[in-house]
Amino acid sequence: MTKVLSIILGGGKGTRLFPLTKERSKPAVPFGGRHRIVDIPISNCINSGFNRIYLLTQFNSASLHMHISSSYNFDRFSHGFVEILAAEQTLEHSGWYEGTADAVRKNFTHFETQNPTHYIILSGDQLYRMDLKAFLDKHKETGADISIATTCVTREDASGLGIMKIDENSRITAFMEKPAPDMDISDWKIPENAREGRPEGKEYLASMGIYIFNADVMKTALDNNFTDFGKEIIPLAIKNCKVNSYVYDGYWEDIGTIRSFYDANLDLTKIAPKFNFYDEEAPIYTHPRNLPPSKLNRAVMDRSLATEGCVITDATITDSIIGVRTIIESGTELKGVICMGADFYENDEERVTNANKGIPHLGIGKNCKISGTIIDKNARIGDNCQIGVSGKTYEDGEYGPHGEFYVSSGIIVIHKNAIIPAGTVF
Repeated sequence: MTKVLSIILGGGKGTRLFPLTKERSKPAVPFGGRHRIVDIPISNCINSGFNRIYLLTQFNSASLHMHISSSYNFDRFSHGFVEILAAEQTLEHSGWYEGTADAVRKNFTHFETQNPTHYIILSGDQLYRMDLKAFLDKHKETGADISIATTCVTREDASGLGIMKIDENSRITAFMEKPAPDMDISDWKIPENAREGRPEGKEYLASMGIYIFNADVMKTALDNNFTDFGKEIIPLAIKNCKVNSYVYDGYWEDIGTIRSFYDANLDLTKIAPKFNFYDEEAPIYTHPRNLPPSKLNRAVMDRSLATEGCVITDATITDSIIGVRTIIESGTELKGVICMGADFYENDEERVTNANKGIPHLGIGKNCKISGTIIDKNARIGDNCQIGVSGKTYEDGEYGPHGEFYVSSGIIVIHKNAIIPAGTVF
């Protein structure tokens, strides 16, 4: 009987997503108003019938642990689990994970006790919805030792990805990491017999960083000191094993940078978003919070999402996402803003105490104008603030008297727990 073990790679320090990863690991970064990034691969596994899931991480894992423990609880009869394996010291090794393959190798004793027939390796910072069962069926049908999920890309995009060369039977014959833009790779194009139905102009296959290994092949592939799947393990395996390409035609996006994260979030507000959260057959699961419905008092909202527990009063909100428990006061205008919300509500006593100290209430105050900004959790923005609308341009880095915000690729990120005094302009 087929027994699949899913391994989600949580990534390293998440420097490309800083400052959202300053106090949390990359998989724990909020996404879409009410989810976390890690909910995407976990939900793909569960919807495909793969409910034995390990998540490998090593940085700022406290909030990730809390989210996983409160979100994914299987009944005792399903034998399912979602378990975090953080880097640990043992008699065999004492260091951090040094790469994707090294992370799997250092936890292999945990995996072998499950006696799986196949391993599926997934990334923790990608946005997609895939039927992993269909991927496994194709892997078994072709008799491959390893299968790699690939996506069709243009020549321009190929320079930032790992490119696969396949033969007429979809067997991968060569791998190239990020070919230079001026390099001639015309002989790496998808073979003519495999191009039918593929997007026009996308003539190359890029690795999605999603792999299926036969269990015995995985063990052999890791019997060395190589640390990375994409750069070392896979190129070696192509020479010694039958490695096949599984072409995925759906939407797939790496959301590992501030720019890609921002764009993917705001795309959710469009009439026809590229990623559909409204699929009852394959839902994206997350922590059930039991919050009240959001209350809109004379608010105007256009192409925007408001999640649970928000109170929005006489505000104008366009192309924005309003996360859980967000409070927005009257006269405020938001455009292209991602509010991650709050972990708690302030009670009346706390509001009075903070007001006496000159600390703004939790949320966004009155008569603010904010554009092109990510507001991390538990931020306090006072009245009459103007953020991202002053016309100022900033180089990437920290700004504000006390480093209240960070700029990345032109996007302003308000830090978690930041206090922005009334009347602030930047």
